[in-house]
Amino acid sequence: MARPVSVLDITPEEQSELRHRVASPTTAQRDSLRAQIVLLRSQGRKEIEVAKTVGASINTVSIWSKRFEEKGLEGLKDQPGRGRKPWLAPEKVRQVITRVTQPPKGKKKWSTRSMAAAVGVSHHSVHTIWRRNDLKPHLLRTFKISNDPHFEEKFWDVIGLYLNPPDKAIVLCCDEKSQCQALERTQPGLPLGIGHIRTRTHDYKRHGTVTLFAALNYLEGKLITRTATRHTHVEWLRFLKQIERETPKHLAVHIIADNYATHKHAKVKQWLEKHPQFQLHFTPTGSSWLNLVERFFADLTVECIREGSFQSVRELVEAIDEYLADRNENPKRYVWRAKGEDILRKIQRAKDKLLDVTNS
Repeated sequence: MARPVSVLDITPEEQSELRHRVASPTTAQRDSLRAQIVLLRSQGRKEIEVAKTVGASINTVSIWSKRFEEKGLEGLKDQPGRGRKPWLAPEKVRQVITRVTQPPKGKKKWSTRSMAAAVGVSHHSVHTIWRRNDLKPHLLRTFKISNDPHFEEKFWDVIGLYLNPPDKAIVLCCDEKSQCQALERTQPGLPLGIGHIRTRTHDYKRHGTVTLFAALNYLEGKLITRTATRHTHVEWLRFLKQIERETPKHLAVHIIADNYATHKHAKVKQWLEKHPQFQLHFTPTGSSWLNLVERFFADLTVECIREGSFQSVRELVEAIDEYLADRNENPKRYVWRAKGEDILRKIQRAKDKLLDVTNS
């Protein structure tokens, strides 16, 4: 007579937990395998049949069946002390982590090789420890916290235009991109090809600069632009008059601009008084990131100006005009999605951190 097949007894709660482990995409592969084994054995299946189904050895099926039978779900956990031992002494790891903020004398930061030499490990080990602890001494991120005493008032004024644009009005993000350089590379670069990247010479000839005035329509993504050799209040006033000509007369025009002196010139103020449909909203000092036209200027720099080689300022202007024409035919809108409260909390955390650093 054949020996009866043993059946694992599991409670409804245990069955629910095991099924969750099998179905969850975040469950470790080993834990999912153990759960499958127990579930199949609870159905009265033989160990050899379960082993074929889950792709494991009979010994593996037997071990986890016995562990569950003795200790339940706790039996499916790894025993303490099992697994691969650390490849470095804990003291070495501690040094690599703690000394990363204490660069060697005469230097501002560690490299993996300089840290490896100082601690006495390989640079591969240093790289692994930094990566596992999310330490990135090779990176630097710039920031600027505004000291404008009216920061929050101006902040909400600008954010309000993005999150709740006024009816019967146009919201224009305006600024000038000055010093657009017409740089000509001294030799032609090699084009992109299979097996090699594009090239360009490191040196260049300067052929002058041009200033681009731009007004980005927040709701449509289209641009009103103008190029000029200078960027004084005269050119800014001419740009405002151009905006007046190219926008519907029955709509109010809300202009977001920074605190550049030309934007607040006496003659500009006089013109604005005669044109009450124009309303200027100034970003806080040192907070140009609030003006979405800066995002457009970044795209323009990367996609057009920086990658080109121009033999004259006229050639640069033609390239910019061509880029802008295509942009207005296929407008790309930048949508402000961040919540004002979240931004203010982040700024306050940065201020608190700066205060701690200053006082330490």
